[in-house]
Amino acid sequence: MRAKPLSIVIAILLGAVAAPAFAQSPSPAPASPPATQPAAAQDEQDPLASDDPDAARTDAAKVPLDEIRRYVMVYNAIRQAYVDPVDDRELMQSAVRGLLLDLDPHSAYMKKADAEEFDELTSGAYDGVGLELQQLPEGGVRVVAPLDDGPAERAGLRSRDVIIAIDGKPLVAGEGDASAPLRGKAGTKVVVRIVREGTSKPFDVTLVRETIRTTSVRSRMLEPGFGYVRISSFQAATASDFNKAVDALQKDAPLRGLVLDMRSNPGGLLVGAVQIADELLDKGGIVSTKGRELIGDSRFDATPGDRLEGAPVVVLVDAGSASAAEVLAGALRDNQRARVVGSRTFGKGSVQTLLPLDNGDSIKLTTARYYTPSGHSIQALGIVPDVVLHPEGGQRRPAPISEAELPRHLAGEGKAMEGDNAGEVLPGPKPLEAALLELKKLAGVAAAPAKPAVPPATKPKAQ
Repeated sequence: MRAKPLSIVIAILLGAVAAPAFAQSPSPAPASPPATQPAAAQDEQDPLASDDPDAARTDAAKVPLDEIRRYVMVYNAIRQAYVDPVDDRELMQSAVRGLLLDLDPHSAYMKKADAEEFDELTSGAYDGVGLELQQLPEGGVRVVAPLDDGPAERAGLRSRDVIIAIDGKPLVAGEGDASAPLRGKAGTKVVVRIVREGTSKPFDVTLVRETIRTTSVRSRMLEPGFGYVRISSFQAATASDFNKAVDALQKDAPLRGLVLDMRSNPGGLLVGAVQIADELLDKGGIVSTKGRELIGDSRFDATPGDRLEGAPVVVLVDAGSASAAEVLAGALRDNQRARVVGSRTFGKGSVQTLLPLDNGDSIKLTTARYYTPSGHSIQALGIVPDVVLHPEGGQRRPAPISEAELPRHLAGEGKAMEGDNAGEVLPGPKPLEAALLELKKLAGVAAAPAKPAVPPATKPKAQ
């Protein structure tokens, strides 16, 4: 794998969610601040530079003094006249959070404790309740998916449940990582208030936190010659675990094909997706990122060698497949290495950089968009599968889960997916059966003919 050097290690986060319990992960390597400018340029730097890169360069000397004076007036008014005393430090932190609040749904201010817990997620083990969450702009968090055999799943929480309060405290918009109270010491209890479609009133569920040890890669044989690998997220060890899984499946004989299941995979570390793409590609681009500054630009290309030796691959995705999962699906599809089956993906095509501050807190800042090898951004658009599937049983379409549904989302290249244009979550075995059928077609294996109906037995005629 080859890549242009980056002075900031970037992480593409989950999914599909703004402040999740499990769906986002920074890079395990410490991030460094942006390259410094000459002293003269620093003195004249505009703290509120234009979104236009050219304008940012020409107007760098223009400091918005009127806006700064207005801020100081409001700050002093609050300190002097607000009905209750306000701590200066808390007021300043609120102001800093406000700088990020109206940017996009993935930029946020993170206190030291939240940043440390956020960083732990890349190790594949943390203390919590086992939920992938999407923070809602109006307050509260939506369940994208409960983790397999976690406390939340055992307690009956479902995809699309909305948590509106934790331990009796309502979740209010703009308060940073609303899901942080769900994490805590293993063995302790937490009460969540749930709003569920089809249920008339909110109800409480008591969860017992435990150490969640997530296995991001699972594998098995579907049929002789046809393997299955499930990637639930991208952690530090995901790529090496993927290699071990594929090698184990091919221990006795080369695979004739592989189903790569990334349904409801919220993303994680970009490097894991890039490494897995490199294992399946012999050449070609994998992903590139482009930001306002060169520091946000990078490109990753495949190196020679295909672990499957050209055996066909089908990638199974749905509306919960986001970020790094979309990077991998896009890389394999654009290089004509895999066929994508399922439902339209989440559409998170932005890059977040975790920047540490001098007090131990951090800011998570959107610094670039990522592009598939064909040069297209999937931001707010998602990846449309080659073969589109729908949930089992013709169920009523639920409220969509997508990047385009988030207020202030970054614009995409075309019309954003909204409402009926968005994807659907595809649980259960039926989508996997459809993916296997498509894989067999690619491998040139004819589908087994349907068994003829057996006519009902008839009485023998009297002789």
